[in-house]
Amino acid sequence: MRLQSPWTPRLADIEANASERLVCALADDIVEGRLKSGDRLPAHRQLAWQLGIGLGTVTKAYAALERRGLVSSVKGRATFVAILQAHGQQLIDLSSNVPPAMLTSRLLARTLAGIARKIDADHLNLYSPPAGHLEHRRLLARWLETLGIAVEPSHLVLTGNARQAISLAFDLACGPHGVILTERLTYPGAIALARRKGYRMQGVETDAQGMLPEALAQALGHLAAATGKVVYLTPTLQNPTTATMGAARRQAIVEVCRQAGAWIIEDGVYALGSALAPALATLAPERVLHVNGLSKSLGPGLRIGMLTLPAEMHGAAQEALQDIPLGPSPLSCAVVEDWLSNGVIASIQQDLRHEARRRTGLAAELLGETEFISHPDAYHIWLPMPRDAADRVAQAAVQMSIRVTAPESVMVDRNEPMAGIRLCLGGPSFEELTQGLTRLSNLLKNKPGSPA
Repeated sequence: MRLQSPWTPRLADIEANASERLVCALADDIVEGRLKSGDRLPAHRQLAWQLGIGLGTVTKAYAALERRGLVSSVKGRATFVAILQAHGQQLIDLSSNVPPAMLTSRLLARTLAGIARKIDADHLNLYSPPAGHLEHRRLLARWLETLGIAVEPSHLVLTGNARQAISLAFDLACGPHGVILTERLTYPGAIALARRKGYRMQGVETDAQGMLPEALAQALGHLAAATGKVVYLTPTLQNPTTATMGAARRQAIVEVCRQAGAWIIEDGVYALGSALAPALATLAPERVLHVNGLSKSLGPGLRIGMLTLPAEMHGAAQEALQDIPLGPSPLSCAVVEDWLSNGVIASIQQDLRHEARRRTGLAAELLGETEFISHPDAYHIWLPMPRDAADRVAQAAVQMSIRVTAPESVMVDRNEPMAGIRLCLGGPSFEELTQGLTRLSNLLKNKPGSPA
């Protein structure tokens, strides 16, 4: 007698077709533990009848879940929840801005088995060209097209990760006396790179859409004529504030930089596979160095960075890379090629957007009346507060076994009185995130050091 499935059939309450809603519903219940490893899923026809959807819709959803390694089918028997490895951690880390885990051992095993038959051994036997193998640059140019960025492979440099791409962009654009203008609160890695390299970084005022064009124009106007002028900014889901520029704001920023003769370094790592507005590299390809990577779009272990360059910078980049080559692993590129061709990347990015919305919704529910800034597509939220209050909250959180982003790390000017706390929602499991946000909510109701 065939055992009944323990799953209560449902479709996720999201704006998508029936197959995608079924995938999200099952994936949520598997990841959150409501379905256990080895549990049987409903038979295709039975589930189609119960949900009032087509048989092909169920088949497509089950196939998508199997590609992700969440389920496995046994011919002649049924489809089962795959054996998933449990991950436990004592400290709840809300400081590392990574996407929720979507890659499974089954998916990776199947992918590696497939690429083993196709990978070019010369990519491992020989050194790669300074900017990366041409076929890999063509591959990543195809991926950038999904973000609305058209780039010639010859104008694309591949690096081991996005931070290396930022580092190379700083070196190419700044020159010996360059000044980097950026949002007054920005990506900690960029701040650390600029300080380590000796580049002067100056903060520019922002609003809910990010950098203010008039403030940028004023800051550029105060720089000496001989100074290399560079603007580094994140137009989409800015780190740490989640501010996202509309199309008009992006065009205004580009015009300000054109008039001032400033290079733009655009950090596009948070586009999540669907640009919310035109990339700056699309609006001004002759002036923009566009940084991207796959760690925020797929998983932090997939280390591939990209830097698109204006034509006149390609020679200088080739020369710099002769001394310090930065290319990615050929194996990582082969994985991306496989996933791009069979739709895995598009499926994972769709799931990541759904999970981001779910986690920001949880934060809104648990943090209650605490003031914070978020975007439904971001993995992080921003709690603005005075610098001294932010320091006290960060220190108190450690005592509760919660790690948050150090307030100072996102501040261009360490002496600025206003700062805040960045909470990264993607790394912990959903259960750990619930626990961490609940504890933080209790902490924030009476900030450490504030009057009772």
